[in-house]
Amino acid sequence: MARYTGPKTKIARKFGEAIFGDDKNFEKRNYPPGQHGVAKRRGKKSEYAIQLMEKQKAKYTYGILERQFSNLFKKASASKGITGEVLLQLCESRLDNVVYRLGVATSRRAARQLVSHRHITVNGDIVNIPSYRLKAGDVVAVREKSKSLQAIESALAANSSVYEWLSWNADQKSGTFVKAPERLQIPENIKEQLIVELYSK
Repeated sequence: MARYTGPKTKIARKFGEAIFGDDKNFEKRNYPPGQHGVAKRRGKKSEYAIQLMEKQKAKYTYGILERQFSNLFKKASASKGITGEVLLQLCESRLDNVVYRLGVATSRRAARQLVSHRHITVNGDIVNIPSYRLKAGDVVAVREKSKSLQAIESALAANSSVYEWLSWNADQKSGTFVKAPERLQIPENIKEQLIVELYSK
């Protein structure tokens, strides 16, 4: 299963924001990596460089590699609606992302692991594919045998986020994917139009 396994703080410093969630090391050194990181970089970034950075940021944020992300863009382009918004909706509809949004895991990386290790069910069936795309009305739940896992209990206890496009039943440890979120409901700081411009070249 392909995924990014490199250093997280270094990537967060590159983009100037904690895209992988809370990161104490990033807070200590929130400037670009490298020996010249603290000093202001000379020269203005080209339009292409800005667009590429935005695409890279989206990929790292959602934990998607290049080919997968490119395929998602093709799907978004072929769909009705604003391409950039549809692209983010496709990213948000991934099972690993929804597990993270529901608060079952503290990060997308942890959510991906829970899914891969068969702790999550969709509509009653175990699904171990992190990129599985959810549809409106799908019920995502913690598998019965996994409900007492300490990692899940801790994540749920620490979670305070609420999303209008998801509903959560704390007693059953299950959530419903009500619908794909509108752009305003997606909190990620991603300028999707720059990604569209990059792929349209």
